[in-house]
Amino acid sequence: MGRDAGWCLRANRWGEWSGVRRFFALVSRLGDGVFWYVLMAALIVADGLDGLDGLAASAHLAGTGAIALILYKALKRWTRRPRPFASDVRIRAWIAPLDEFSFPSGHTLHAVAFTVVALAHYPALAPLLIPFAACVAASRVVLGLHYPSDVLAATVIGSALAGLSIWLVPGVSLLG
Repeated sequence: MGRDAGWCLRANRWGEWSGVRRFFALVSRLGDGVFWYVLMAALIVADGLDGLDGLAASAHLAGTGAIALILYKALKRWTRRPRPFASDVRIRAWIAPLDEFSFPSGHTLHAVAFTVVALAHYPALAPLLIPFAACVAASRVVLGLHYPSDVLAATVIGSALAGLSIWLVPGVSLLG
């Protein structure tokens, strides 16, 4: 058994505990988009009627998310890597996958890209967004839907996409 599959199997066994399984299933569901849509709306509402900062940040998030969606779907069609539970009978899918293939993790790619872009606009959100993104990434392996390498690659791709997105938008920077 390869190292990637071994780590996946070990993490997947955590899902045998119902509390762990329910937590990661909820995080995964929120990572489907719900959390990010609520965040975008909250940024607009918190900014109030006078300012456009929340609207600009939300538009930046939405644009980055659209590119992330196109990118990860193209990569999945190109790589066609089977999901862990489809390759190893010992790995259980604790929730139903959204699509057939494993590489890269779309949830993780979006969580990382959204987190990095949001923090470029609102650094104070770091204590909320960084743990949530980490939990989304972990959920994908624990739930048996992705290998650790799928999540790691998605983290790199999401970070690069967010960095490019931030570089392209005038007046936005991670460095303050």
